Amino acid sequence: MSLRLEPYEPSQAAAWNAFVAASRNGVFQADRGFMDYHADRFTDASLVARDGDRIVALLPAHRDGDTLVSHGGLSWGGFILGERGGQRLVLALFELLVAELRRQGLRRLRYKTLPLPYHRWPSEDDRYALFRLGATRWRCELLSMLPPEFVPPDGDLRRRPARKTPAGADEALREDACWQDFWPLLESVLAERHDARPVHSLAEIQLLAARFPREIRLVTAWVDGRIAAGAVLFETPQVLRTQYLAAGPAARATSLLDRVIDHAIAQARAGGRWFDFGTSTEDGGTVLNEGLLAFKEGFGARTVAHDAYELIIP
Repeated sequence: MSLRLEPYEPSQAAAWNAFVAASRNGVFQADRGFMDYHADRFTDASLVARDGDRIVALLPAHRDGDTLVSHGGLSWGGFILGERGGQRLVLALFELLVAELRRQGLRRLRYKTLPLPYHRWPSEDDRYALFRLGATRWRCELLSMLPPEFVPPDGDLRRRPARKTPAGADEALREDACWQDFWPLLESVLAERHDARPVHSLAEIQLLAARFPREIRLVTAWVDGRIAAGAVLFETPQVLRTQYLAAGPAARATSLLDRVIDHAIAQARAGGRWFDFGTSTEDGGTVLNEGLLAFKEGFGARTVAHDAYELIIP
């Protein structure tokens, strides 16, 4: 085996994307069409692993001072692996990675993992390799998830009392690209309730949704001709995730947001996918939003840990 690591070059985008699509643990966020939308914010330091001329792994990454991060602009990270090669390959990849970081004068690796439900085939080889190298857990975020076989008790996806749908609400939920109508609601809700802003601007989410129309969708509920609640859904082969949820005043005291979530959970179950409500933690997992967690657990969701590791380069 003539294994080596090489810097990613933009000319390799097509080969990179083809490998991600056929990999055992790649998701669409690792496609260069997604990664590169914010390339101006990150100094890309992605790596391509080859055995001879054949790609055997990819590492989406960027450089931040004396640290290699996998990857600060993405929810997930870590080595993307093909069907061939198992634990011994990954141990060898980490040996090469440490040598490469040492050669570049980098002092630290910060490595995000991919939660197991997102894997097409088990791919936690990296966790064992990090353990062998003495890496420490740097972050532990809490995801609330439902398995594909989840059946709601008594046929109801909610364990909370049903609430009255407001007058003027449309009976049918909508799935269309009305981003310009939803984004002001999302921005106002995040600012008011969490003192935060969406990670993506309106222009960025429109760009990404145009590039990935099957993977990025918007489900909305309307009252009197205006969006009252909605969910931005990110879909991978194994998981349907709520990237954003928002409910305005007309929806908070009613069942509208529940209806949106129920609709998304039913879609995940019909497609044999996990349903991911996203994280309920802040500051790398040290702060737990108990109210948000209780809301998600009210649908039956339970915890999946999302770990990230730090390795000091000797």
